[in-house]
Amino acid sequence: NRHGDVMNKYMYLTGRVNMKAVEVTTQNLISSGMDPKTENNPYLGFTYTSFQERATKISHGNTARHALEYGDEVLAKICGKIAGDEGRHELAYCRIMDALFERDPNGSILAFADMMKKQIVMPAHLMNDSEHDKKGRNLFADFSAVAERTKTYTAYDYA
Repeated sequence: NRHGDVMNKYMYLTGRVNMKAVEVTTQNLISSGMDPKTENNPYLGFTYTSFQERATKISHGNTARHALEYGDEVLAKICGKIAGDEGRHELAYCRIMDALFERDPNGSILAFADMMKKQIVMPAHLMNDSEHDKKGRNLFADFSAVAERTKTYTAYDYA
């Protein structure tokens, strides 16, 4: 988890973030696990990962742009590098999907259709900071609303 580690160190070193809250949220997310709805099926897994890598590429790229706009060149550089890595990951998974569609078009399109019906859910959809629940709120919903409002990641980015 090199990306998470570098972001964690950046947040710690800047002193701008409540690191205890970050660690609680991280541990809660790890303990709640994740269900990408891929059912141990490699076709579903590659379909899911293709979308997930694109989402992280876009969101980190937009965060880099925002950071630069607000004068944080270090954060911009970190997020730009992460976006580049995610772009390479996306390309690799898309190539795998291309090969699957070429070799097994029926199986590939069935997997794609299945994932579209289930909807692609981001890994952090179960994140919990142990505070939002007390207020009757959902941390991921708030996180998503901020991402949408700031244009860090929007519904249009899925298109």
